[in-house]
Amino acid sequence: MKIAITGIGIISAIGRDQTETLASLQMEKSGIGAMQYLRSTHTDLPVGEVKFSNEELRALLQIPHTEAISRTSLLGLSAAKEALCQANIQDVQDMAFISGTTVGGMDTTECYWEDWKNGQKLEYIAQHEAGASTKKIAEHIGNFAYSTTPSTACSSALNSIMIGANMLRTRKVRRALVGGAESLSKFHLNGFNSLMILDAQPCRPFDATRAGLNLGEGAAYMVIESEEEALERGANILGYIAGYANACDAFHQTASSADGEGAFRAMDKAMQMAHVCPCQVDYLNAHGTGTPNNDASESAAIQRLFGENIPKISSTKSFTGHTTSASGSIEAVICLLCMQHGFVPANLHWEHCDENLIRPLLHNQTAEMEYVLCNSFGFGGNNSSLLLSKTVGTDLSVADVPILITQSEIVLEAEPKQYVSVAESRRMTPQTKQVLSVALKALEHHSTDVDAIICATQYGCMRNSVLFLKDMLSSNEQEVKPTPFIQSTHNTIASMLAIKLHNHGYNITYSHGEQSWHDAMQDVQMQMQLGMLQSALIIAFDEKVEEWDEMLQKVSYSSQNIAKAQIITLTK
Repeated sequence: MKIAITGIGIISAIGRDQTETLASLQMEKSGIGAMQYLRSTHTDLPVGEVKFSNEELRALLQIPHTEAISRTSLLGLSAAKEALCQANIQDVQDMAFISGTTVGGMDTTECYWEDWKNGQKLEYIAQHEAGASTKKIAEHIGNFAYSTTPSTACSSALNSIMIGANMLRTRKVRRALVGGAESLSKFHLNGFNSLMILDAQPCRPFDATRAGLNLGEGAAYMVIESEEEALERGANILGYIAGYANACDAFHQTASSADGEGAFRAMDKAMQMAHVCPCQVDYLNAHGTGTPNNDASESAAIQRLFGENIPKISSTKSFTGHTTSASGSIEAVICLLCMQHGFVPANLHWEHCDENLIRPLLHNQTAEMEYVLCNSFGFGGNNSSLLLSKTVGTDLSVADVPILITQSEIVLEAEPKQYVSVAESRRMTPQTKQVLSVALKALEHHSTDVDAIICATQYGCMRNSVLFLKDMLSSNEQEVKPTPFIQSTHNTIASMLAIKLHNHGYNITYSHGEQSWHDAMQDVQMQMQLGMLQSALIIAFDEKVEEWDEMLQKVSYSSQNIAKAQIITLTK
């Protein structure tokens, strides 16, 4: 099967659609600037904001002001509609919708937290969870055959594209709408600021004077389907998914390893899937955040993989800011636009060469590109790479034959002292320790390393999220600590396990409400059918937090402690 791209949609700081985005890229015009819409006290920090207020986005999308909806959903809906329109699709009943996010509706939570205590704006409580943004976008588009929400921090959207491709290859659906959406939030901004990795100047990826990233927001989606289906209905093919891979750095919760092991593995596997050698890659859209650590680690991985065949490289985060969970699909769409119009985009603001880093393009350069590699790396070392082709589709294997799998007993209880050391547990919540323990207990009788670690959660690490949120709001954004933020991402547990086990395999977290366990299981089965996995550790977790549960109960919901783990093995 050759996977064709037949529609794309995008919204970011450099434009509300493809036309505006392309114009900004061609003019080398950055969208990073002074804060206008985000109500933060840190007005000294430049950001890549979409140039519309929530009210203006509602008007553009014809959504009434009375409807509870997050900014993430508004941005996602704009990009999703554009992609479906270009693909000429009105009926989505045979499609999957896979949308990555981490912030989800956090922008509404931080806005209405105090109101909720007083019984006001309660309709927004349900918008908090990551999966709510996916569900809200789907609600406005139509009855998708399937939808889900991967949440792996800054690699979420790229992982969505991979999941969609696997669904096509296993014939779960005929086509898919894949990508991600993320809005700026005070939680977001203060979290990255607490790590001291935000630059007060426009970011300078790979520059010797780089000092950090600028946060951005936006959304992008692409419609993917088999080449056969696309040609049969007369669709215009914009490009192809040639290869993809996810690998875990398994090094640190926020920092990348010096040699970029996870990045190297992701890029290498993506090219292997496409049967493409390094010398065939015409352009590499780097993750390139502008932080000292990321750019050094990514450069090491690129130099190790490409040797003397290093392609043209730039980071378009210098245009959009780091759009975090949406960055993978935003940058993939940018790559497609540049491939179609024959130019490699600039790496803005780069001036000073660092002899240990790759040297990016300072200005746009005319070029015909057949193969483009796009990198997207997230917290916990969640590294993903996507290889796009302009005209040559890779004939990817299709799974038609049912498989047999063996499922171990589900582990629900374990004694943390047996599995987590005192030193390790000092910064963990009780639930985190419990989840790690049941996972390690499940692995005790498994004779070999598992190929994948896959998590399922509804609300993620809520204890740390609530702690960070309360500190931020009570101190007017002046007294926040990095540890709760680091351990607030949905993929915290999966990455902690990978680090503890030195597991460099596939690593993903689903956050789509009560459906998440089913989605995790389906992912494992699809990859086993395709010969991509032999074994996997699946974990489900949620934690009951008093303050959060009080909010949920106001709308007849409740939270609970969940910790379970299971080993899935392909039966020979």
